[in-house]
Amino acid sequence: MLRSFLLLVGWIIVSGGGISGPALAQPGALAPAPAPRAVVPGRPAVAVDTVRLTLGQAEQRFLASNFQLLAQRYNITAAQGQILQARLWDNPTVSLEKNIVRPAGDAPNVTSPNETIVQVQQLFAIAGRRRAAANVAQAAALVEQYNLQDLLRTLRFQLRSSYYDLYYKQRTLAVYDQGIASFQRIIPAYEQQYQKGNIAQKEVVRLKAFLFVLQNQRQQLFVDMAPNLSDLRVLMRDTTGAYLVPQVSLPRTRELSLGPYSMQQLVDSAQLLRGDLLSRSAYLRQQGQNLRYQRKLAAPDLVAGYVYDRAGNAFPNYNAVSVGVAVPIFNRNQGNIRTAQAQIEGGKAQLGEARLVVQNDVQQNYQLVGLIDAQFQEADRDTTPFDRIIGGIEQAYARRLIGLVEFLDYYQSYNDNLVQLNQLRASRMRAFEQLNAAVGRPVFRAE
Repeated sequence: MLRSFLLLVGWIIVSGGGISGPALAQPGALAPAPAPRAVVPGRPAVAVDTVRLTLGQAEQRFLASNFQLLAQRYNITAAQGQILQARLWDNPTVSLEKNIVRPAGDAPNVTSPNETIVQVQQLFAIAGRRRAAANVAQAAALVEQYNLQDLLRTLRFQLRSSYYDLYYKQRTLAVYDQGIASFQRIIPAYEQQYQKGNIAQKEVVRLKAFLFVLQNQRQQLFVDMAPNLSDLRVLMRDTTGAYLVPQVSLPRTRELSLGPYSMQQLVDSAQLLRGDLLSRSAYLRQQGQNLRYQRKLAAPDLVAGYVYDRAGNAFPNYNAVSVGVAVPIFNRNQGNIRTAQAQIEGGKAQLGEARLVVQNDVQQNYQLVGLIDAQFQEADRDTTPFDRIIGGIEQAYARRLIGLVEFLDYYQSYNDNLVQLNQLRASRMRAFEQLNAAVGRPVFRAE
């Protein structure tokens, strides 16, 4: 098999591959089929608009329109509203008391029917309680901001990985489109030869069966592409239903390398940049502020008031000032203070675990990128010579220089090579995007 393949390749090279010009007719030979041509990525069977999209455009639309980001921004606004609320003073209490029933008798000590009492009270939070409550609310708002940053990191990974997955699946789809177009040209010619009695029927049946396999694989690839298209449309808030065609610079993707960065550099960056770590740290600070607030709650509130009694006291037009304070004998907020202390310790444990998870995440993805990139550097190559060879193989089969089994075997090997190469490229880009997500920002970019 290998020897026949090498002889065939030599014939293709010597004869120019049969691509640049028509082959010479030979007695008993079939008319050579045209060489396959490159085609654009396949489109759905139904007519839909096609939108060519760069990664920068996709990210711009994502940042401006994504529903989850919008909802989290509202969460930040809500948390900032709690800061304002914590700084507000308590409203004063005003009460009015008026006698509406004339008492019986005319004794001098009987309350006057015109008695009116007005009372005003104001609650004063002492020991800096209002400022402490505002600090807790401010820390909570900071947690929401870091939650937005972590959400952005997660959704950006989903966007970028779906973008590259879709791109390479569409390149694979073009491979199937090319093969299907080629067999759809070959089969009618061979059916005519069968009708003339030049070839056996089983040869036409085998060709049709191979075409059917290619069509099924292409259809399955469309099914596999559907989640990528759906993810991109949802992330970008796209309601047009257009068929998205990513635009990627292959030379830029080949240039991606771990070379400029060591593993420890990326681990250190992740410890400073990851939104989930920053959120954990902010939560720990929030619990520290909450502990201080709970301790200040142990101090009682001060209530000051003013009383005016028009005719119900021993003296007419009675004016008085009142001051009240709760005596902290039984309730000194002990339970809430203990709860806040426990939440701080729990937050420290969660932060330690989160740091370890981030470190392992970066290390694992760094090693994964190294393995896949090494395989990619060995396997990636220009497929143009293989495209020329497969065109020559089609003509060799038409000239009866190789049999049907060899022709289908060569074609299947060629097809599998391109499909697996695109899968490797997609896996490599996904690994780089996973590393970007692990670090917390897109360190490796191909656009």
